[in-house]
Amino acid sequence: MNVRLYIWQRLTAALMVPLLLVHLAVIFYASRKGLSAADMLARTRGSVSWALFYGTFVSAVAVHASIGLRTVLTEWTPLGTRASNIAVIAFGLLLAVLGFRAVVAVVLI
Repeated sequence: MNVRLYIWQRLTAALMVPLLLVHLAVIFYASRKGLSAADMLARTRGSVSWALFYGTFVSAVAVHASIGLRTVLTEWTPLGTRASNIAVIAFGLLLAVLGFRAVVAVVLI
């Protein structure tokens, strides 16, 4: 694996751990308080903080997952490096678009 990609994957993993813990804590809090989806969405509407939080989370996940998939494709499939790179770039962009679409839906709409 490329050293630069290895470092990026480790950095995104380190970033995702605290973000995941906060995300799980929010889910636990909301479920314990009996909040409905409408209640949760009312709390996130217009929140720049939640938009930045989940935007960062989506970005880290898209980069991290793409690098991991690239490693799997190059080691376990007959695809060449170029084909693997194209596939994982498309995959990463798809993850980012879907993730940011969800962030917009939760925070802005």
